[in-house]
Amino acid sequence: MCRSIKTLRPPVTPEATEADVRAAALQYVRKISGFRAPAAHNRAVFDEAVDAVAEATARLLDGLVVRGAQRAAPTD
Repeated sequence: MCRSIKTLRPPVTPEATEADVRAAALQYVRKISGFRAPAAHNRAVFDEAVDAVAEATARLLDGLVVRGAQRAAPTD
């Protein structure tokens, strides 16, 4: 679908930044809407969609459990 969206989950991307998540959300909304940059009358809804997708992506990445991924050693 969007070849420019990279995998953000560990271990592929050890630490996805907020900028990484936002860039992926922007690419997704651009692809779905068919607009690289929306007209002024569509700007608000376009920006809201990017925000919503970025928030959902951050929740997804925070909630994923990757089997076999190294866990931090317990601190005593």
